[in-house]
Amino acid sequence: MTSSFTLVQLRYFAAVARLEHMTAAAAELNVTQSTLSSAISQLERELEVQLFTRMPRRGLRLTPAGAALLARSGAFLEEAELIERSVRSVDDALSGEIVVGIYAPLAPFHAPSILARCEERYPGVTIEFFEGDQGTLQEALYDGRCELALMYDLGVDERFERTVIDRIPPHVIVPEDHPVARSGRSSASLTEFADEPLVLLNLPHTRDYYLSLFRQLGIAPRIRHVSLGYETVRSFVARGIGYSVLNQWLDHGVTYSGARVVPLRIDEPLPPTEVSLVRRRGLVPTQKSLAVARVCAELTRERPHASRTSMHTNETPH
Repeated sequence: MTSSFTLVQLRYFAAVARLEHMTAAAAELNVTQSTLSSAISQLERELEVQLFTRMPRRGLRLTPAGAALLARSGAFLEEAELIERSVRSVDDALSGEIVVGIYAPLAPFHAPSILARCEERYPGVTIEFFEGDQGTLQEALYDGRCELALMYDLGVDERFERTVIDRIPPHVIVPEDHPVARSGRSSASLTEFADEPLVLLNLPHTRDYYLSLFRQLGIAPRIRHVSLGYETVRSFVARGIGYSVLNQWLDHGVTYSGARVVPLRIDEPLPPTEVSLVRRRGLVPTQKSLAVARVCAELTRERPHASRTSMHTNETPH
């Protein structure tokens, strides 16, 4: 028998799932907490599943059934809104909220321009960025906390489909008083640094990618320091603690430490990292997520890139 849950119940559920707190969701929706709690309970009865796990003093967490409902409800709710707008003969411009996942090292390079372009083009859409590492973003996509994520291709599994919008080769950074930097060269062989200390960006999957580059050249790097922070790595290098290998290229060498680094292209033809738009496989995308995806691809094409290889856009199962 088909369940007779309502759009209101589904909207209430989506708000609670996003905020993970009944009181906060009630305030946002401008309803009483008892009204909201009753609607969620009724929805659970209609679907004959538990949607949330109640955690004392820690709010709510989605159950697997709740995560499945959230993942599939976005496009449904958006379509309902568009139907309502068309019936009322209201301008069908996009509106509402969307959570966009973004790989943390990519966020300072891309999030501000994505937000600015989307606010200009789609003023009715509110974007919230969810920053995380590769694994965290995949889980957020799968359980519906975000619908679209801008991330590297590293470790993306078969649950997701991805659109590659950029390919970025690795490069070396050294302190500005390093002999290679003082020589005025713009590139170097990675083998030149084999005996020098390495500062490694130590994020899941990213670490494995960088270490694989050394293995391809038969180098055993001397890892001196590791860090989870992109700018921390650059600051360590600027202070002469070692060199590093990164992907996102910055022409200016200023770091938070006050000292500078110099980026160098790598002479060897090492594999680039692919920047991709990733979404859960098999779900119908909302128009908001398609709009954000178009903006991301557009901005990538416009963005000057000193170390960039050719850019491709194609749907690629991974």
